[in-house]
Amino acid sequence: MVLKVFFPSCCSSAESGILVGRWLSEQSSAVILAVVHFPFIPVQVKQYLSEVQRVTKVSVSVLGSWSNSKQEKEENLSKFLEDLGTIFSHEPWIQISKEGDSKFWSCSTLQKHSNSPKEEEVILIYYDQRKVMLSHLHPPLDTATSTDHEADDASKLSAIFHTVAKSKILFMTDRYDDGPIKLTHWQSDGAEASIIVELMKQASVPACMLLTFLLSLVSRICRSRVLKFWPLSFLWSKLSTCEQLGHRLQHLQVISSNKKAQTQTQLMRKANIFVSLLIDVALGILLMSWLYRKNRIGRLADTLIPVADHVAEELQDLLQWLMGAPAGLKMNRALDQVLGRFFLYHIHLWISYIHLMSPFIEMILWYVGLSACLGLTVALCILSDIIALLTFHIYCFYVYGARLYCLKIYGLSSLWRLFRGKKWNVLRQRVDSCSYDLDQLFIGTLLFTILLFLLPTTALYYLVFTLLRLLVVIVQGLIHLLVDLIDSLPLYSILLRLCRSYRLAAGVKFRVLEQQDGKPLRLLMQINPLSYGSVVQTYRLPTYSCYPKDSWISLCKKLFLGELIYPWKHKGEKQD
Repeated sequence: MVLKVFFPSCCSSAESGILVGRWLSEQSSAVILAVVHFPFIPVQVKQYLSEVQRVTKVSVSVLGSWSNSKQEKEENLSKFLEDLGTIFSHEPWIQISKEGDSKFWSCSTLQKHSNSPKEEEVILIYYDQRKVMLSHLHPPLDTATSTDHEADDASKLSAIFHTVAKSKILFMTDRYDDGPIKLTHWQSDGAEASIIVELMKQASVPACMLLTFLLSLVSRICRSRVLKFWPLSFLWSKLSTCEQLGHRLQHLQVISSNKKAQTQTQLMRKANIFVSLLIDVALGILLMSWLYRKNRIGRLADTLIPVADHVAEELQDLLQWLMGAPAGLKMNRALDQVLGRFFLYHIHLWISYIHLMSPFIEMILWYVGLSACLGLTVALCILSDIIALLTFHIYCFYVYGARLYCLKIYGLSSLWRLFRGKKWNVLRQRVDSCSYDLDQLFIGTLLFTILLFLLPTTALYYLVFTLLRLLVVIVQGLIHLLVDLIDSLPLYSILLRLCRSYRLAAGVKFRVLEQQDGKPLRLLMQINPLSYGSVVQTYRLPTYSCYPKDSWISLCKKLFLGELIYPWKHKGEKQD
């Protein structure tokens, strides 16, 4: 049988004593946690370990002895350490001995109460106790493809990490304590402390209480009946700025909550939200400082009106082109003139509205620029809403053209079924056979001919305005993609992976160290960090979806039939 001993590398220079740890019988492994060095009283050691076991729920016990003979003397020390096995009575009793500065140790086991003692092969595995203590072992993401053997290895490995992580109270006792027990472990030289960190902890309590009060006040205002009336509720559901503010309000409530995170996932979620908010606000302040320098707001307002006039002129030229013979196509002149004049009148109304608002545009932009202090995502959502308002006439053109085109498509499909002696059964949602008289067939033929010859003119207007609408939707979609990227990106986890990669463990690897005949096999356990893709996939924050629900086939079908294509952002739905 092979016995695996996980030994913390920080204890390699500890003075002689006894080994404290946990025995994993199902793995035939011993996880050494600390060294209790002389002098000590066995009764007090047992009481201390029972108290640790009661608090941590981990079966911590004395597993063996540790001998560090820096000078080759004390011949009876090994005999004394062997006799300690009768006091603490653990089977097997592990004896690890280090002679001088040699890196090759002796390791043996004793089984006094066994009738047929066997010589066991020992593998000595060194591990960095600090890294294992602070790391969090992640289960494999592709659990569907993992084999039973891999799952069993992962469970065995998690037991080792769990043992070290749960024994945190054991590491509170160091060599400088006045108690009767002196321990050597990764914090045996004393826990590191920072005055700045302690002051921030003390200051965070009243800050969180004040933030919680303000957030509860804002939440009550948002849930009040005043905001549930039709105009306000309609604007709240349609403007992406309001939705982003509500999303960030939920994030602030999570951060300021006095409820302690119970799991590593909840803790990482809070940290990711805090860092995301911090970077978002910092980028927003940088944007705001850039806008208010060198009168950029005034220059932006002066540029906006000429750009709107230029867009209107281009649309008028496009409509004049459509009212003629576009690309040499023969259009229905009467319908062409009606549609062209109708859309030209809408452009005239839109330009009049823009020029009416021109004296107030600089003031509006000045106040809108202040909203960037709430975060870059809020500023981007305001930009998306401004684009939606400035292109509202294009949206109206698209809706008019789509409705008219859809009406003709469905009319032609119904009349085509009439020629084949069929009709659409609304109740059963299917096509049934039907007999028509001569008058119905005559009127159907007449209407089919009219709709068929008017279809090219309507389809051309619909095609042009659909392309314009899709261009606006693509621009808004890119803005929402950037907003969702900032909202959902786990920045804290990525920074942790970059600076402290061992904190996010995906597994371990073993490196074979230098060997010597007659000595146990020596291995070094190193932590394999999660890949950046796995970090993003594991800790990605939930966000509002801005992706189309429909597939490309369904989208093309809607475009062909003239059904309305709404913006990519689906309201009121979250995407994990």
